[in-house]
Amino acid sequence: MMEEKAVVIAVNEHHVTVQSQVKSSCSSCHQVDSCGSGQVAKAIPQRKLTAEIANNLNVKLGEEVILGISEDKLLMSAWQVYFFPLIGLFLFAGIGQLLTMNYQLSHEILTIMLAFLGGFLGFKTASHFQKNLTQQANLMPKLIRKS
Repeated sequence: MMEEKAVVIAVNEHHVTVQSQVKSSCSSCHQVDSCGSGQVAKAIPQRKLTAEIANNLNVKLGEEVILGISEDKLLMSAWQVYFFPLIGLFLFAGIGQLLTMNYQLSHEILTIMLAFLGGFLGFKTASHFQKNLTQQANLMPKLIRKS
C-alpha cells in the first residue's frame, strides 16, 4: 500500500476533502544545484493536490490523515498505459515489415504507417481499460488512519 500524508480541509456528511503537498525527490539530493532535474524542481513551485474521499474514520477539519492507494492496482494501471501502446507499435511494425519483405516493396512506408496505427490502437486500448469504473475506483485514495 502506497501511503501519503494529507490534511483535511473540508468535511461533508459522508466525504472529506483532503489536501496533500506534491513532493519532489530532487529537493533532498546533494547534487540539486548541478543537476538539470533539480533545477527544474526548484523552478516549479510546490503544488498541492486536493481530493474528495469517503470519511470512514470520522475525521475532523484540520486533522492529518494517511491516505493509501493499492500498489498492485497502481502498477497494473501504469503497465497498461505504458506498454499497450508499445506492444501495439512493435506488433504492427513487425506485421508491416513482414508484408514489406513478402511483397518486396521498395519503401518501408507501410511498416511506418502500421507502426503508428498499432501505437494508436494500443493507446486506445489502454484508454478503454483506464475508463473502466472498477479501475477508477481501485485508483481512488482511501483513508487508512489518522496521523
